[in-house]
Amino acid sequence: MNFLFLNSGKCAAASNMALDEALLENVSRFGKPVLRFYGWAEPAATFGYFQKYSEVENATLLRPLIRRPTGGGIVPHDADWTYSFVVPPDHEWHLLKAEESYRRIHEWIQNAFARLKIETDLAPCCKRSLAGRCFEGHEKFDLLWRGKKIAGAAQRRNRLGLLIQGSIQPPPVSISRADWENAMLAVARAKCSIVWSEFWPDAKLREQADEFVRKKFSQAAYICKR
Repeated sequence: MNFLFLNSGKCAAASNMALDEALLENVSRFGKPVLRFYGWAEPAATFGYFQKYSEVENATLLRPLIRRPTGGGIVPHDADWTYSFVVPPDHEWHLLKAEESYRRIHEWIQNAFARLKIETDLAPCCKRSLAGRCFEGHEKFDLLWRGKKIAGAAQRRNRLGLLIQGSIQPPPVSISRADWENAMLAVARAKCSIVWSEFWPDAKLREQADEFVRKKFSQAAYICKR
C-alpha cells in the first residue's frame, strides 16, 4: 500500500485547522491516505466542533482558541506533538466504525512508542474529564503512559473521506519528536508494508486552505458559533 506523508513544521493555529480540512476535501483526488505532522507557531488551544465557546473560554487560558473541524474536547497546543491522518472514501479505514478507527490509530502510536522502548497501554474504559479538557480524563482506547493519558484524537467521517486529528502530550523521557515521527513511518512500513512518499501541497490545496483561513478558522462567526 502507498501512503503519503507531509511534515508542515510550525504553522499558525488557524492555518493548521484549515490545511487539515482542505486535505479532507481533496484526499479523494490524491487517491492515497495522507499522514501529516505539524506544530504550532504560538501556544494555542483547539476545541471540538460541538463544544460551546462560552464554556471553552473559561476552561483554558491558552489563546488563540480555534474550533476544530472534528469533535472531542479542549486540546492544549503548547508542548504537544500534533498529527492528522486523512483517508479517501474508497479506503478500508473509511469503512471502519468510529471506535475501531480510534483504536487502530492509537495502536499505531503505541507500536511507534514500543519501537522507542517506551511501554504504553490502551485505556480499557473511560474516565470523565473536567470542563471538557481532553487530557484530564480519558476515553476508551486513548493511549496511556503509567496510567496517564498521553494521546487522544478526534474524527470526522463524511462522503469526502476520514479525518483524524490527534495530539501527543509526550512523556518525560529522552526521545525527540523526530524520533517519534520516524518511528510512526517505520512501524507502518514494517507491520503493514506501507510504502511512503513525501507529499507537498499543490496550488489547489494551498488556495483552498488559505480560503478556509480567511472565511472560516479566523472568523469569530465560526469560532463562537455555539
